[in-house]
Amino acid sequence: MNGQRQKIQNEQLALAFMTEGGGEAPRAAHEGTEPFVASDDLESPARDDLLMEQICARDNVIQAWQRVRANGGSPGVDGRSIDDTDAYLREQWPSIRDQVLHGTYQPQPVKRVKVPKSGGGFRNLGVPTVLDRLIQQAIRQVLQPQWDPTFSEYSFGFRPERSAHQAVAQAQAYVAEGYDWTVDIDLEKFFDQVNQDMVMGRAAKRISDKRLLKLLRAFLKAGVMENGIVSPTEAGTPQGSPLSPLLSNLIGRLFGRKGTVSSMTP
Repeated sequence: MNGQRQKIQNEQLALAFMTEGGGEAPRAAHEGTEPFVASDDLESPARDDLLMEQICARDNVIQAWQRVRANGGSPGVDGRSIDDTDAYLREQWPSIRDQVLHGTYQPQPVKRVKVPKSGGGFRNLGVPTVLDRLIQQAIRQVLQPQWDPTFSEYSFGFRPERSAHQAVAQAQAYVAEGYDWTVDIDLEKFFDQVNQDMVMGRAAKRISDKRLLKLLRAFLKAGVMENGIVSPTEAGTPQGSPLSPLLSNLIGRLFGRKGTVSSMTP
């Protein structure tokens, strides 16, 4: 019964994601539930100034939601769990989509969580709201296929089909080639302190859709809530958000070259 109920809920949520018109409510079932079909000029990868339409496309958002649900995780500052957000999206997605497409969507602050490190001390993790995680995941799914092929072949962190195990294998291959030294370098508090202007400057060289650049900046500037107090974020990109790994690789690509191995760990 639980499996059947989840299937029905997923179908209902998919209907909510089918709305094409900005802010229009989904049609009632008796009015027809024809699938969302965007015009070619909205979905064409060649139209880089229309990336937001690709991000908000029905199939992309559904895939993003499935990934967010599968990843699980705790609520953000709004207190909405994944199931709560599921119900919220059924009613509010058309309005949210309209805000995203028109550049008026405002992300909420991330919830600061301190996680103990194996070597002592704590790592700061940021927990965005489930809704913000959905939107960030939808952005990542559009940008990563475009950006990843441009990253260094010697970079293994936070990339599809790549892992820390491959980084170790690459280092072993260097040893076999006659390299004598292995240096382990940790960029302390990289996610907390990376320069946001540098991140946005590199993003702007790849993104022509000004709405997306504005939204990326809004996510970086959303702030952090800790102990009930919201503080501004003037540096860093929250470790724990779906977008941070991709944005970090914009900076990391500067250092990838033969004889090096880059393998950032969360």
